[in-house]
Amino acid sequence: KKRKFVADGVFYAELNEFLTRELSEDGYSGVEVRVTPQRTEIIIRATRTKEVLGDKGRRIRELTSVVQKRFNFPEGGVELYAERVANRGLSAIAQAESLRFKLLGGLAVRRACYGVLRFVMDNQAKGCEIIVSGKLRAQRAKSMKFKDGYMIKSGRPSEMFVDKATRHVFMRQGVLGLQISIML
Repeated sequence: KKRKFVADGVFYAELNEFLTRELSEDGYSGVEVRVTPQRTEIIIRATRTKEVLGDKGRRIRELTSVVQKRFNFPEGGVELYAERVANRGLSAIAQAESLRFKLLGGLAVRRACYGVLRFVMDNQAKGCEIIVSGKLRAQRAKSMKFKDGYMIKSGRPSEMFVDKATRHVFMRQGVLGLQISIML
């Protein structure tokens, strides 16, 4: 029995990884897998659902067939849905991606972070913290923290109410790490 849970976890992890790579441009922020006896439903949460669907749903069909072939689902045994993220200011993954694009676009680190921080706080978050580490400006690597509101770091509530995301940004100088945690 144990094997099944592990397999489910691995499947979820691989799916998540794949979708993150494919849909990072489209504000991908998580996936949910629902298994029903007839078929497996995969619900993709993203901020820009139009791009995920592609024109006339072409892209989502491509994704479906890729997933189906990779995990050997029977024909029509898997369905992908795209769901709009209600409030993308409270999704750490979406914010991490947006920060990543800002930095790749050559925006100054401090400016980009404060922009994201403002946006998150305007969306009724209780608190937000952004940590950027790596080579900022100089050869020496250092890390900057940007905080606003309050943030729980210990105990069960920190798992329940804090949305966390980590992303790597490949800059010319080297890799920067972004950690974003948003307290709901």
